[in-house]
Amino acid sequence: MKYPFAMALVLGALLIDPAHAARELEWQDLMPEVPAFDNPFVGMGADQLVDLGYIARVRELQASGDYTEDDEIVQEADDLARQLTEQGVDVEDLLARGRAIAVQQQELRGTVVETLDGQHVRMPGYVLPLEFDGEKVTEFLLVPFVGACIHVPPPPPNQIVHVFHPQGFENQGLFTPVWVEGTIATEASNAELFLVDGNSQVSTGYTMQAMGVEEYDEF
Repeated sequence: MKYPFAMALVLGALLIDPAHAARELEWQDLMPEVPAFDNPFVGMGADQLVDLGYIARVRELQASGDYTEDDEIVQEADDLARQLTEQGVDVEDLLARGRAIAVQQQELRGTVVETLDGQHVRMPGYVLPLEFDGEKVTEFLLVPFVGACIHVPPPPPNQIVHVFHPQGFENQGLFTPVWVEGTIATEASNAELFLVDGNSQVSTGYTMQAMGVEEYDEF
């Protein structure tokens, strides 16, 4: 009888050993640190920033063919650009640098934290079911807020986790938060989400093999 007792002690130690406990993640932990960049708009007044933003938007619409140089809105944007230039603002340089920053930020939307790969984690979120086994959900998207991917555009890929849970669990609805525990992987995937008004393809930056799903209780 000594050996079973000793084995129980070993298993108990493993269960409470922090090295074997799940790392609790928050959603911001899934986003890589954004590199610092020089803000080209420092020193500009609020009115100047509004005018520059208006010019940028009109230029985008003009480039897409919505307006021509003869349209009043384009002429108005050109007048604002001349006024800013007279105030010492390099409009074209700022617009170019702003576009570069926007491209950089867009690229970061899909990047993941590589050090999370293979970690045993536990994190909260809301369930968007993908596959069922009878009444149990066996595959789903874990998202940070209610209605993500349904009523609003989907979050960036690094804010969606594609979860596989072969054992399945009984989902209590889209408005019930859960804790999900399992092994996370920095593996991109595409999932087809079935909606009332049609299907939607959702890109995810992480996948997870879940060990368990339980209702979230902040208390």
